[in-house]
Amino acid sequence: MKIAFMGIRGIPASYSGFETFVEQLSKRLVKRGHDVTVYNRSTFVIYKGSSYFGVKLKRLPTLPTKHLDSIAHTLLSCFHALFQRYDIAYICGVGNAPLAFLLRLRKTRIILNVDGADWQRDKWGKFARAYLRVCEFIATKSPHIIIADSKVIEKRYRELFGMETLFIPYGANVKHHEGSDVLERFNLESRRYILFVGRMVPENSAHTLIEAFSMVETDLKLVIVGDAPYSDEYKESLKAMSGGRVVFTGYLFGEEYQEISSNAYLYVLASGVDGTRPVLLDQMAFGNAVLVRNTPANMEVIGDAGTIFKTDNDVEDLALKLQYYSDHPEAVIALRAAAEERVKQKYSWKRVTDRYELLYQALLDGRSVGDIAVELEREIPLEPKLSEEALPGGESTLTEVLKNEY
Repeated sequence: MKIAFMGIRGIPASYSGFETFVEQLSKRLVKRGHDVTVYNRSTFVIYKGSSYFGVKLKRLPTLPTKHLDSIAHTLLSCFHALFQRYDIAYICGVGNAPLAFLLRLRKTRIILNVDGADWQRDKWGKFARAYLRVCEFIATKSPHIIIADSKVIEKRYRELFGMETLFIPYGANVKHHEGSDVLERFNLESRRYILFVGRMVPENSAHTLIEAFSMVETDLKLVIVGDAPYSDEYKESLKAMSGGRVVFTGYLFGEEYQEISSNAYLYVLASGVDGTRPVLLDQMAFGNAVLVRNTPANMEVIGDAGTIFKTDNDVEDLALKLQYYSDHPEAVIALRAAAEERVKQKYSWKRVTDRYELLYQALLDGRSVGDIAVELEREIPLEPKLSEEALPGGESTLTEVLKNEY
């Protein structure tokens, strides 16, 4: 099949979840013999090669502003795609939903991944939020299939619009690494720091974590990995509220990201925007204990293999959990084993790629969303159970006790 991905900044991945998802899926599709193109933003992706692990890369310009960057580039991508005779066009981001109509002119089958409730993000003003809400409705009309990466989003579209979406989660990159100088460079010791990974934007709530961490009595450090364009004021405010125990690394990718993740004591996901986060799956795959905000999507991902802090009084509750886990390394060790086993069983990229390959063929055959969903679940079910032998010493029970008690 001839497949195109658009609506992202590009690959190699160097920004957020969509980029990581497209990179991992597109490389695997190429290995299976498909012709795959990814549209890159020339102003963002440093890599200038015409291909990456066999994936064709098309660099197009954009308008590098917060509000027009994505839609301007996706518009140009759609115009280019009109002349390429793609079988499948996979568009990322609900804000690009109106552009899907263009590709239907060539009878290309369109898939739209709407991600989470994008309009909830703090970075958007009133007009942008209103536009994104309208795009949610347009998304029910413009593509052939809507992808929901969590059951939460699947439920939202069903209840709000009576629209059936297709649930396919992200995969997890199960890969440990040792050997870079990243720990030495930032004066870190293995298993002696709490880790945050994410864009430096308000909705990811690094400020909540930093404030909570300041209340914890521990010799652990807090490491903030990430950066973001258009958010200099917010980044400066984070540094101003941080003490000497907080380390800001900026962006880390590849081996450095793998090593700093593989050596963390505990990973915290503080974001308040609901939706599946590939970084959470990554951290579980690295064998990290995970502590996440109690959003429905986060709880769906971790199951019994992680623990939560509450959105009500989030700073105080997060501080309480951080203090507990700082004082109880045995509980952290238990969570690590459960997390790694869960992603191996439920979130493998092979399983995700199998589902997409089946989806593409079914879509070209003209089958309905309902029929495709039934076939996917029959052929490639996504709900294998954790093996009991992978959770020594009753750690599943321990995790549940911790959730209830704290």
